[in-house]
Amino acid sequence: MVGGTPKRGAVSDNAEFRFTLNGRECTVTASPLARLLDVLRDQLGLTGTKEGCGEGECGACTVLVDGEAVNSCIVPVCQIQGGDVVAIEGAGHEAIQRAFLEEGGAQCGICTPGMIMATRAYLDGAHRAGAEVDATAIRTALAGNLCRCTGYQKIVAAVASAAGIAR
Repeated sequence: MVGGTPKRGAVSDNAEFRFTLNGRECTVTASPLARLLDVLRDQLGLTGTKEGCGEGECGACTVLVDGEAVNSCIVPVCQIQGGDVVAIEGAGHEAIQRAFLEEGGAQCGICTPGMIMATRAYLDGAHRAGAEVDATAIRTALAGNLCRCTGYQKIVAAVASAAGIAR
């Protein structure tokens, strides 16, 4: 780089990535190693996905990629090329959101979007497998999502309630 402009023939660090986001085709230009979380929040304006730890430990940033719950703070955008991403703003989890509200499973709101997305992945998988939903299975499914406010009882109750609503 000379005087703030790239050298002639220099290759840009950014690339174009195409994927489906909440049911719509999406194209972004970003560094291949940009975190999916940052692309969602900063480039696409979807601020419902929260950053908690930034290290993939707390689950606050959970989104679905090809139907699987992932921590978007540790997923580089290059890994979602051609994939299907669903963030909290996407459709399909209204019954889960309602159950969280009715059961008091949401308090401060930092972990709630991630909990809802992890719940959706769990319930979708349980439904496909014909698996029974119970408190033990719910706790196992949400083990990667941390909450400092609720003590988890109300969250487990919300997921159990949503299982009855969402099926």
